[in-house]
Amino acid sequence: MAVSHTHREIQLIQTNHRLKLAGTWGIKKGDRLLEVGCGQGDTTAVLAHLVGGEGLVHGVDIASPDYGSPITVGDSMAHLKNSPLGKQIRVSFETDILSESVDFAENEFDAVVLSHCLWYFQSPDQLLRVLQKVRTWGKKLYIAEWDIRTTSTEQLAHFLAVHVQAQYEAFKDNSFSNVRTLFTRADIEETMKKAGWTVYGSETISSPDLQDGEWEVHYVLSEYDLELNALSHLPAKFMELLRSQVYVLREAVNMHGVKPLNTFTVVGEKQAEWK
Repeated sequence: MAVSHTHREIQLIQTNHRLKLAGTWGIKKGDRLLEVGCGQGDTTAVLAHLVGGEGLVHGVDIASPDYGSPITVGDSMAHLKNSPLGKQIRVSFETDILSESVDFAENEFDAVVLSHCLWYFQSPDQLLRVLQKVRTWGKKLYIAEWDIRTTSTEQLAHFLAVHVQAQYEAFKDNSFSNVRTLFTRADIEETMKKAGWTVYGSETISSPDLQDGEWEVHYVLSEYDLELNALSHLPAKFMELLRSQVYVLREAVNMHGVKPLNTFTVVGEKQAEWK
């Protein structure tokens, strides 16, 4: 991955987490995978390693290649493409899966993967339509996302941070936030079923060294004033409710520290009869 020497340890932790996720999906050498929401390629690299030189990982993302900091998603993927894994990777940025121009053959892929990207969706309806569309292209569906059910007090701060974001994001038409729609595990599994997937093989993954909880907490505590000022047209009572939640978030950090939420993985299999 395209990381500086100072970020090497962070990347190792992130990659190890993706290896644990992919280990629950049963990926085989030679598999052809479509990865929706590939971003900078954290999961892409692991998938490419697992499918090997005879396999393929086709990553797609709606983002522009210049999105992201301190390394853009385009630069990160370019670095990955130039690595020994590059020959089994294809990447398409600025690609909206729901566009009529985006299409693949029926069962072209052994599986479709969505890893830590579902909270970027703008609405439940958008997620449903994506899962319905990719059902034609893939035989299986592999999903991983944060599980908001806390199992320790150290996870409370991460939960509060994403919960606060999700509330003010609900009033935006456009966003660059990491949390635009806060899907629960039950929401995602129900949406999979509605889209024609049989759900099975769900597991919970703990990666307590991940830095994502700290990143989300820092973002909310440093940016919430700007976010709320931009939504000053909302009822004053709701704004005060959000500010009280930020207070609880800060207290949770001081009292318990910050550990990331667990991640859940789930496998979906295409229903033979579905309309």
